Amino acid sequence: MKSNNSILKTIGVSLVLCLVCSSVISFAAVSLKEKQEANVLRDKQQTILAAAGLLKEQESVDQIFASISEKIINLDTGDYDFTIDLSSYSQKDYSKNELTSKTLVPKEDIAVIKRRENFAKVYLYYKDEVLEAIILPVRGLGLWGTLYGYIALESDLQTIIGLEFYKHKETPGLGAEVDNPKWKALWKGKKVYDTNGEVILSVIKGQVKRNSPSSLYQVDGLSGATITSKGVTNLLHFWLGEMGYGPYLKKLKESNLGNSNV
Repeated sequence: MKSNNSILKTIGVSLVLCLVCSSVISFAAVSLKEKQEANVLRDKQQTILAAAGLLKEQESVDQIFASISEKIINLDTGDYDFTIDLSSYSQKDYSKNELTSKTLVPKEDIAVIKRRENFAKVYLYYKDEVLEAIILPVRGLGLWGTLYGYIALESDLQTIIGLEFYKHKETPGLGAEVDNPKWKALWKGKKVYDTNGEVILSVIKGQVKRNSPSSLYQVDGLSGATITSKGVTNLLHFWLGEMGYGPYLKKLKESNLGNSNV
């Protein structure tokens, strides 16, 4: 009687099992791809709404997000670009393509993103056709990787409504405290620019002195996470400055770019 424990049979059974498992995994990945992409989109929409303080328990994300107007802007000129399809725009793809992005030199790359896309998608919230909030994508290096999020400004384009991150690699209990509701609540009402239009908003080391004139432009540092705190400051200075949304925000103040009909 032949043994069923030969090496060839063992290898054969292993190969069959591998093929079956890989087929099941591949099928699951393909069949669930659309659902996964929908979940990623929903999470981003939820983060955008949370930054602007628009999430409501009694309404779905889809219902609330319907009130958001999406626009593509040229970061260099500050103008809207109507030639790029909103649904097909990808920040990741545009920032990697040499034709649609620029390489940043160390002096200007304070957010440490290496390449900056030439076009960006911004989000505007209108109430009765009046601009109430603008939500801007931001990103920059933390301690272990890039933080991705959104910052929302009031219609004065100076006062912060909220800051939310949807992706990062920061250390739990330390840098990951960027997700702590108590820390996020500190951002509401803070100011971005000084009287000369320079970005002076910053996450400081320690706690803000509440009676200090600078307190309007400062947020408490993350305990034990100095590098993450500095990273948040740097990414905001980059994206709210001349290399980021600065030209667009200036034009928004000076023209009718904030009009809901534009």
